[in-house]
Amino acid sequence: MTGIWGIVNVTPDSFSDGGRYLEVDHAVAHGLRLRADGASVLDVGGESTRPGAERVGSDVEQQRVIPVIEQLAAAGVPVSIDTLSAATATAAVRAGARIVNDVSGGLADPDMRAAVAESGADYAIGHWRGFSADMYANAEYRRAAREVAGELQERIGEAAAAGIAPSRLIIDPGIGFAKAGAQNWDVLRGLDEIVALGPRVLIGTSRKRFLAETLQAEAGETDGISEARRDLATAVTSALAARAGVWAVRVHDVAATRDALAIAHAWTG
Repeated sequence: MTGIWGIVNVTPDSFSDGGRYLEVDHAVAHGLRLRADGASVLDVGGESTRPGAERVGSDVEQQRVIPVIEQLAAAGVPVSIDTLSAATATAAVRAGARIVNDVSGGLADPDMRAAVAESGADYAIGHWRGFSADMYANAEYRRAAREVAGELQERIGEAAAAGIAPSRLIIDPGIGFAKAGAQNWDVLRGLDEIVALGPRVLIGTSRKRFLAETLQAEAGETDGISEARRDLATAVTSALAARAGVWAVRVHDVAATRDALAIAHAWTG
């Protein structure tokens, strides 16, 4: 069964739920609810990576996430740290995180790969072409899935050169990162090329803009798409990704995705 990562954003400015769980107690309670709903991993982040987001210092990031990670890990919950910072990754693993989820794949911080190698944590490598402030400037592809797979293969090689064993790697094609509109669908349709690279594959479509744009275009709507409708669309894409062979999906609404995966699994037997 495909695993489900529950998103715990300890930020004031994340695109969907920024500010809801900025207080430690709220973040921990939310994480435990997601765990009860069926999350296999909780992905805790203290810096927004939404398009246009401004960077925060690693000291601020750690003040946000470390107390949350400590409490969740103490409760026996598998935790991932969603960070671009090697210093934060190191501190998070010491606090109990088992996975470092780096959406930049090691490109944002030159010390990241060495820090992960030394930590012993698993390493989720994202496909990335630049920081949030101008990520769409590099959203040019001829064949998106193939190019993403090729760039992820480079990141896999760099991780191996840093001493990170293949068994510790997870790859993520970075849906929404330096990819606009139809480019995301091109990558999802070509998931077989990503899965064929070998490491476990993580997909994160949750509540992202391209889903809302698709729903608006299909229905001819101009109003914003509600969070509930985005969650339903996320659950559908997660179920389809599971059929394509992904190892885990990363979502805000764990319960909806859990149900979608259960129905998809029953369908395929």
